Amino acid sequence: MTTMTEASVREFKMPDVGEGLTEAEILKWYVQPGDTVTDGQVVCEVETAKAAVELPIPYDGVVRDLHFPEGTTVDVGTAIIAVDVGGGSAAPAAEQPAAVRPAAAAPAEEPKAAGSGRQPVLVGYGVATSSTRRRPRKGPDVPVQQASTAIQTELNGHAPVAPPAPEAAAPAAPAGTERPLAKPPVRKLAKDLGVDLTTVVPTGPDGIITREDVHAAVAAAVPVVTEPQVAPAPAAVQAPASYDTARETRIPVKGVRKATAAAMVGSAFTAPHVTEFVTVDVTRTMKLVEELKADKEFTGLRVNPLLLIAKALLVAIRRNPDVNASWDEAAQEIVVKHYVNLGIAAATPRGLIVPNIKDAHAKTLPQLAESLGELVATARDGKTSPAAMQGGTVTITNVGVFGVDTGTPILNPGESAILAVGAIKPQPWVHKGKVKPRQVTTLALSFDHRLVDGELGSKVLADVAAILEQPKRLITWA
Repeated sequence: MTTMTEASVREFKMPDVGEGLTEAEILKWYVQPGDTVTDGQVVCEVETAKAAVELPIPYDGVVRDLHFPEGTTVDVGTAIIAVDVGGGSAAPAAEQPAAVRPAAAAPAEEPKAAGSGRQPVLVGYGVATSSTRRRPRKGPDVPVQQASTAIQTELNGHAPVAPPAPEAAAPAAPAGTERPLAKPPVRKLAKDLGVDLTTVVPTGPDGIITREDVHAAVAAAVPVVTEPQVAPAPAAVQAPASYDTARETRIPVKGVRKATAAAMVGSAFTAPHVTEFVTVDVTRTMKLVEELKADKEFTGLRVNPLLLIAKALLVAIRRNPDVNASWDEAAQEIVVKHYVNLGIAAATPRGLIVPNIKDAHAKTLPQLAESLGELVATARDGKTSPAAMQGGTVTITNVGVFGVDTGTPILNPGESAILAVGAIKPQPWVHKGKVKPRQVTTLALSFDHRLVDGELGSKVLADVAAILEQPKRLITWA
């Protein structure tokens, strides 16, 4: 890869969405060298460990070079495309340090001068500079802010700023006198990883350094040291011991599959899993599903058993709120969530993903039906965003669609419980003292035994089963 040194050429680097992603595979280029691009134009599609997304370019110009071919996995922070933006951008870039000094006037001018007001992201475009101001610190802090702005600007592929000689030495003085803002667990993490907090760019409120900032600093440092050694690695990986291609097929583990494998292994060997089962008569629930399909409130919405199962789980969580929690290993705390982001496991051509419905606990039944429909449609189209797969609290996996009676699901990392729903099919059942054919299913609830004991897990599962057996409890218990 040739490094462009001309002042008019900008290197657009693989961006980070702040979700802990460290690499992405280039699936398709939409531009070629010599093409003209405009600010916000999508130039390529990449597949991260979360989903396939499109990347927009943050400036106008002419494509000079594509540094990597399609199918290449690239680390975050690595330049992937060079764009000649012409001679108009060099002068404003040189003037940026002067414009940064007056804090009151700079925000309006800075985005136009150096492009540092907007950052390319993996999903969408146009993240504006936060309007939240840091609380005042003792001593001069303007040089530190200038250094942070310059680092982020360079990472986003904008022209690096060449500050005057006096400003290059300015950050050294406050660096030794100011204590970076960070919570004790974050300081411990930085110490364990050998990260100097004074070199970390904070993204938290009021300039606080977060765990993600520390991990980002580590990830950013790795390519600088190992990049020269990474190039020959693919050749070694692609040359395994000889095998019979007619009898075996080797599939590279990458993208969503790689992320799913890492997450499942991490969850299985971190959270002590317990799984409980219950078989329940859902005949009344199936009748209610048919009635709701004819209800005008659900016109145009997809109504199926999963909708009522989801609502039953939400009611069960409301009755047993302690199940909706997570384990904070660093702080040695149990974090009880007062909201429910309901995850729905979805099988896609790229692998298993678990997008979630934000604040599902606050939605009415029609609103929940609408959200479920949108979630499923987006997942099937391969357009699920990384943000949609973050922050889940509990998950439902419907293995019944494959004709399976039940399973022992593995927890989604960071969550406390996952409900598996088996196939609903007619079975002989004792109903009102007589054996009759009834619609029956088996539910399985896996939970993290560190924060959910057997009594709590049993109550949650029993409540879900009771609601599905008598759907009127959706009203009486809600």
